[in-house]
Amino acid sequence: MSTEGGSGMVVGDKYRSHIHGEGEENTQWRYGGPPTFDLVDKLFEEGRTQEWPKGSLEEIVQNAIKTWDMEISHKTRLQDFKTLNPEKFKLFVNGRKGFSAEEIIKIGSYNALLQNSLPEEFQYYKVEEESFESSHDVFRAALPRGFAWELLRLYSGPPVIVFKFSHWGFMEGPYKGHGPTGEKVEFSGMAVLKVDESMRAEEVEIYYDPGELFSGLLKGPLISSDHSLASASLQACPFFKGD
Repeated sequence: MSTEGGSGMVVGDKYRSHIHGEGEENTQWRYGGPPTFDLVDKLFEEGRTQEWPKGSLEEIVQNAIKTWDMEISHKTRLQDFKTLNPEKFKLFVNGRKGFSAEEIIKIGSYNALLQNSLPEEFQYYKVEEESFESSHDVFRAALPRGFAWELLRLYSGPPVIVFKFSHWGFMEGPYKGHGPTGEKVEFSGMAVLKVDESMRAEEVEIYYDPGELFSGLLKGPLISSDHSLASASLQACPFFKGD
């Protein structure tokens, strides 16, 4: 969905596969080595709504999605991916055009998730102005402890997996001219994931309201040099929701 964690060297991972061990010796990592998710895992464990039984289908699906997100954000070659079928994979967000795995590796998951056709004055995140690196930098700065992802409910199992999810973090850093609030920023959505017999993703459809995310990010005090202009724009923003 969207990236959860940072980078560094660790041994093993609670919720994700294909980071260390057999088959990863020649993996090319975006940041020079396997990632670590200590901060966001702690955030997840402190804030999750429930703990799925070990070995349950819910736990398997949740961990598979976390692994998929890890590979999208941290591996640079399709040949190193274990969680998706690169020949068939497509990601669809809110009914828009699909992105291939190669396209997502290039632009990043945030840019894929935040595509929109709003008038320019209402675009508080402009995909065309962001690279893979800058998009991740923006959200890492705003949510320094990470952006935790949780499976809330599973409606059907493979090969067509339908589920409800939640994404959350704490705005403890700035977001594009808005200072930190320290408050929880979150959104929820629905997804349909089609997998093959090896549980590799072939097609993902995600449906969510980006307004839930931006209403939290835009609540912070303005630190822009043009306070009056930013304030006027904020009042007109269709994403902004008051208390």
